[in-house]
Amino acid sequence: MDMILNFISDKPWFGLVAAVIAAAAAFCAATKTPESGTWKAKIYGVVEFLALNIGKAKDKADFDKAVEAAADKAKDKTKDKK
Repeated sequence: MDMILNFISDKPWFGLVAAVIAAAAAFCAATKTPESGTWKAKIYGVVEFLALNIGKAKDKADFDKAVEAAADKAKDKTKDKK
C-alpha cells in the first residue's frame, strides 16, 4: 500500500488524470448516449474512453428504444385480445 501511495504522491500529473477521468465519467452518467453515426456520437465516444467506460460499463443507446418497443408490442397484444 505504501508503494502505491508513494507512486501517487511522486507524480504531479496524477491528480490531473484523476480529475479528467472523474469529469468524463460524470458527463457520461448525466447525458444520454447520442444516436450512432452523428458527430455527437464521435465526441461522446472519446469522452467515454476518457471516462474509462469500456466493455460492459458502456451505456447502450438502443436499450431504451427496445424497452419502448416491447411495451408498445405488449399494449398492441392486449388491445387485440379485447
